[in-house]
Amino acid sequence: MITSLQNTKVKQWMKLHKRKGRKQSGMFLIEGFHLIEEAYQSKWGINEIMIVEGLHYPDWCDHFSMTTVSRNVLQHITQTETPQGIAAVVSMRQPEEVMCHTALLIDSIQDPGNLGTMIRTADAAGFDKVILGNNTVDVYNDKVIRATQGSLFHLPIIQADLKAKIPELQAEGFSVWASSLEHAIALEQAEVTGKTALIVGNEGAGVRDELIRLVDQSVKIPIYGKAESLNVSVAAGILMYYIKR
Repeated sequence: MITSLQNTKVKQWMKLHKRKGRKQSGMFLIEGFHLIEEAYQSKWGINEIMIVEGLHYPDWCDHFSMTTVSRNVLQHITQTETPQGIAAVVSMRQPEEVMCHTALLIDSIQDPGNLGTMIRTADAAGFDKVILGNNTVDVYNDKVIRATQGSLFHLPIIQADLKAKIPELQAEGFSVWASSLEHAIALEQAEVTGKTALIVGNEGAGVRDELIRLVDQSVKIPIYGKAESLNVSVAAGILMYYIKR
């Protein structure tokens, strides 16, 4: 059992909390039974499971390398205030090519909770894939992962230069929509005629002008109360369900 915070393995696990460490190793850290089971059911590569001594665990955990740690070590390597006593190291993987009719493009989102919520909502709405612009928060950030509630493992998520990606999608027959408050048509006037990609932008600045100029149309959600705008993840959810209705 590992009890020392100075243990080499503990130091390696801690590096996975940094984007640089994840990129260098090609691995990331998840915690809690639900996320680990989602990774297992979705056939992602679980390299190692770290578990507190004496904790009961499902039989499928025996398929993987397991390391027993003290509760102090587990609290050290996890980010939640009340960890469940189990964590795992998972390998990143290249997303599979899928037949795609709907895609969510995310431009420069900085809040991990917003990104995770949008991925979860895209999964729930039945979108086929998520495309992250280069200035967006790391999808393997622990707060993003927790906010996805496992949806990270369910649909392809790719990184791309959105300025190049939008014309590619249009060449494939996609109509590309942008969520915007300016020079936009009311959502109820927007018609879904086939393959559709939706782009949402930064929490404060919205979708960049250079991308707005590339899209087929901008749409806005009506505001009936006194709020100036909607949270970006809420707006994305409304728009995705409108597209999939």
